[in-house]
Amino acid sequence: MRYKALALQITCDAVNSCSSRSAATERMLAACTRIGRQIRASRLFIGQDLRLVVLPEYFLTGFPMGESIPQWQEKACLEPKDSVFQALSAIACSNQIFLSGNAYELDPHFPALYFQSSFIIDPDGDVILRYRRLNSMFAPTPHDVWDEYLAVYGLEAVFPVADSAIGRLACIASEEILYPEIARCLMMRGAEIFLHSSSEAGSPLLTQKNVAKLARSIENMAYTVSANSAGISGTDIPMSSTDSGSKIVHYEGHILAEAGPGESMVANATLDLDSLRAARLRPGMANYLARQRNELFAESYAGHTAYPANNLLGKSPERTHFIQTLQATIARMQAEGRISSV
Repeated sequence: MRYKALALQITCDAVNSCSSRSAATERMLAACTRIGRQIRASRLFIGQDLRLVVLPEYFLTGFPMGESIPQWQEKACLEPKDSVFQALSAIACSNQIFLSGNAYELDPHFPALYFQSSFIIDPDGDVILRYRRLNSMFAPTPHDVWDEYLAVYGLEAVFPVADSAIGRLACIASEEILYPEIARCLMMRGAEIFLHSSSEAGSPLLTQKNVAKLARSIENMAYTVSANSAGISGTDIPMSSTDSGSKIVHYEGHILAEAGPGESMVANATLDLDSLRAARLRPGMANYLARQRNELFAESYAGHTAYPANNLLGKSPERTHFIQTLQATIARMQAEGRISSV
């Protein structure tokens, strides 16, 4: 199976300045309308075999800049049946594509929180995968309410993989590309293509995240389709700070296509699923999946805690909670002798 994938690099229009939920929703729906037009035009240019489109992180809202958790819930977070998701489903249907992106989402099981959620919508308009970001600096994650989250959803929902008509798809959110364990856990569940919605610094230098994209593809023998923003408008941060570098990475680690600065459909390439599957079946030094010896590492991981689980159970946190928890973690690791003083 061969088909085209596109990491669509688009400008994110932030909702921080919106004074009401209705104004924020209007801005999000306007973004969906613009994205729908861009996908239609890109498909006409690339070809009818375009079957997968990945959108950047923050493409609907930008990110919170001073808003409290309740304020961001009210302004920018979506319900599963929200009109914005309906608009995105219509885009997937009308273009007959699998559409992936990332948004802030409410969960009735955890009403005091929100989660950053990556999603995949199939050509019928159905959401076939929801993945909640697991590692975030200033936002709640399932790990922060770990025991309750597992009781509600189970471990497979923490690391979901969609077995779709275009392969086994999994999502990685933003800086999580820097954490190899997340990609590895998805690969263990069969992932063949990582859909990476990001909004990261654009630079002519080789950034940490761009190194990680190559590494995650190589070590997991998986394609990575990584969409970066073409800047974020509507905030005081210089708009083009997060721009350029959307790319598609081959499972052997070379870059198939990459976009320069600005809104762009240049990051499109052919994914050859049959070739990937044949490589995974081939015995030899390059079969990094079959050569894994997981038992070597299980005890070390089980015996060492860094950032604590369940730190938000029963809490409605202030933003300061996250940096305070990180400071306490560093102090504990120092006291345990795992990191050294200056």
